[in-house]
Amino acid sequence: MLKGYKYRLHPTPAQAEFLVRTIGCARFIYNKLLEDRIAIREEAKEGSGTRRKPATPASYKPLFPFLAEADSLALANAKLNLDTAFAKFFAGTGGFPTFKSRRRSRASYTTNNQHGTIRIEAGKVRLPKVGFVRFTQHRPFEGVIRSATVSMTKTGKFFVSILVDQEDEQLIPAKNKVGIDLGLEHFAVMTNDEMVSEKIGNPRFLRQSEAKVKKAQRALSRKKIGSKNREKAKLILAKKHEKIANQRKDFLHKLSRRIVDENQVIVVESLKSKDMMKDHKVAKSIGDVSWYEFVRQLEYKSNFYGRTLIKADPWYASTQICSSCGEKGQKKAMDVREWTCACGAHHDRDINASINLLMLAN
Repeated sequence: MLKGYKYRLHPTPAQAEFLVRTIGCARFIYNKLLEDRIAIREEAKEGSGTRRKPATPASYKPLFPFLAEADSLALANAKLNLDTAFAKFFAGTGGFPTFKSRRRSRASYTTNNQHGTIRIEAGKVRLPKVGFVRFTQHRPFEGVIRSATVSMTKTGKFFVSILVDQEDEQLIPAKNKVGIDLGLEHFAVMTNDEMVSEKIGNPRFLRQSEAKVKKAQRALSRKKIGSKNREKAKLILAKKHEKIANQRKDFLHKLSRRIVDENQVIVVESLKSKDMMKDHKVAKSIGDVSWYEFVRQLEYKSNFYGRTLIKADPWYASTQICSSCGEKGQKKAMDVREWTCACGAHHDRDINASINLLMLAN
């Protein structure tokens, strides 16, 4: 089983400079190879002669000598990432690959372990061409290291994600089943097979810190472009957003792990967040709640621990169906939180939806 472990890196200034350069080289090669692929597609459309083979990272090294300083495996993995992106595009599971931006794209590169080039010794991790770097190993692991991905945040922090090939964990089956209805008033409403319901409050991390973010954004907008003060203000704003993102990730990881530990079968509704965010009244709240990331975490953790995750059809009317008699009523406005069915059963909107989702587990 392959499993990733992410740790905080503490490089020296010289090591940090090399990591930044390597990240830049990997991004540069990705963009150059994508540019070449686009040119080949245009040539094929015009029918200009024999179709040539795509370029490789090695073909650019004579033209750009600075690429020789970077880890060659980082450049090779940039090509593999582009190949994967095109494979998804041709399979219809992804859009056409886009160029990576220094400001907007995730700053990272991946390298592989070859005969111990990546290893851990005395509280340090060895990376190819970098040497031993101090890091905080808050979780030990056993297994063979396959690769390492070094990433840098907008605030200048470095992390390493180590991919480890380890033995499958002993699966401990759980007895319960649960239906999960996702929402904005409550992040999740869960009902298990004993008909016990629980409402998880929506933490609204962005809303709670919105005043501080706005203040930092206004301070940034007043600074002169290109000045040192603007760079300082940009860092302050990035730290505000990073804190919100970390709070959200912590909440989602703890909740998803708890659900996976307690339940063998998990049923969750599938929401089309992109379509729902077209409504400007709730777009910010939907972006803050991160339903997609929550379901993604449930999915991979269920695979790790032998659980069954069922995603309900997006068109399944869990809110309109009466969980007592099964009669489907009319569509209800968002402000209708309770309703009474023709059979006489009185329902809490969200609990009723979670019960209907639970029934899909049977």
